[in-house]
Amino acid sequence: MSQKVLVIEDSTTSAKVLSKVITQAGFKPVWASSLIQARHIFDHSMPEEFLCALVDYHLPDAPNGESIDFTIDAYIPTIVVTGREDEDTRSHILSKKVVDYFTKGNSQVYDYLGRLLRRLQKNRQIGILVVEDSRVERNAILALLQRHNFITYSASNAEEAVKQVAAHDNIKLLITENDLPDISGIKMVDSLRQNFKKEDLAIIGIAHQGKPGISAGFIKSGANDYLITPYCHEEFFCRVIQNIEYIENINAIHKAANTDYLTGLPNRRYFFTRVNALLQSKPAFMSLALMDIDYFKNINDTYGHDGGDEILKAIAALLLEESAEYQVARLGGEEFCVFMPNVELSEATDILEIFRQKVEALRISFGKDVLQCTLSIGVTDQYNGNIDDMLQRTDKYLYQAKELGRNLLVSDKQQLKA
Repeated sequence: MSQKVLVIEDSTTSAKVLSKVITQAGFKPVWASSLIQARHIFDHSMPEEFLCALVDYHLPDAPNGESIDFTIDAYIPTIVVTGREDEDTRSHILSKKVVDYFTKGNSQVYDYLGRLLRRLQKNRQIGILVVEDSRVERNAILALLQRHNFITYSASNAEEAVKQVAAHDNIKLLITENDLPDISGIKMVDSLRQNFKKEDLAIIGIAHQGKPGISAGFIKSGANDYLITPYCHEEFFCRVIQNIEYIENINAIHKAANTDYLTGLPNRRYFFTRVNALLQSKPAFMSLALMDIDYFKNINDTYGHDGGDEILKAIAALLLEESAEYQVARLGGEEFCVFMPNVELSEATDILEIFRQKVEALRISFGKDVLQCTLSIGVTDQYNGNIDDMLQRTDKYLYQAKELGRNLLVSDKQQLKA
């Protein structure tokens, strides 16, 4: 069920536009035309049901932003909508604990709003660490981040900060002051960069106005960005979001390069990169399986490539579910591979035979049809220092399974029939 977004807006036209933006972003709009009606909605709903609230600054029963206080007091992230563009209104809005604000009528702003809503949802999984000696300054930054739904962590010195980063792998951004009690923030950044690349952990250094050498020092030591105090909270959030999205974009590029686009499984290149890395640990034994969908050409000829794609995706999903602790991949076409470090042949054949049976039992809805398929599997545990030789052996056993009638598993030591 889609999470709700509360819209408090007296203009029917504006409410329709906002509701459309909310729906397109993947959320459910709940409209109130007045503050009284919004209070009534909360009599029948829990604040936790709402991702955020879009609140009109000027309402007939709340002409000076009183509705903003209502949603903030309910601990709902609040985005303000206003038709006013004067500096007094802007200052009044920003004096409150709002996520952001925008003026009506600009189409580009509505595009920004859609991205902001999706951002608020994503932020619930992202950790940000604030490193600041002053408790007052530290808590002020944490409060800003919490408005945007980030998971927040804090440290008062460099040693504690390094421990926090090591302990929480969801920390994607670190914001640090330079004047720390043990070592400088600049030295801490330099130390962190020995283990964390910019695309793994973004770092923003905070420098005081009039000290340009500090901001330059942060950048030279490996920080992604810097902020000069005093800064407005709009600039603060722009810098934070920009650096979080940098990491997400790099990760998306890596995923696209390493993932099969159809099934979501690792692709051939990434599979062998990971397997070779796992082999560096020199496992005492290992098993490798190559599997192929039987009569796949007939499936494509009968149901078209869309039908074949549905079967590929269903098998991939089952493979991920059943082999989460192993390295799996779609090698290409209808072939899949599983590398099982520290798994002896007898155990591997038992696991893979169960998987073969589960594939045979699959029933995949495709329009008015129900699709079925079977697998032929070759398995080996013979490793002579070359993974390609191991793969050739599984390919030989796979061919034997096809020759023996398909829907079979053939290994170094045994042949299991359906």
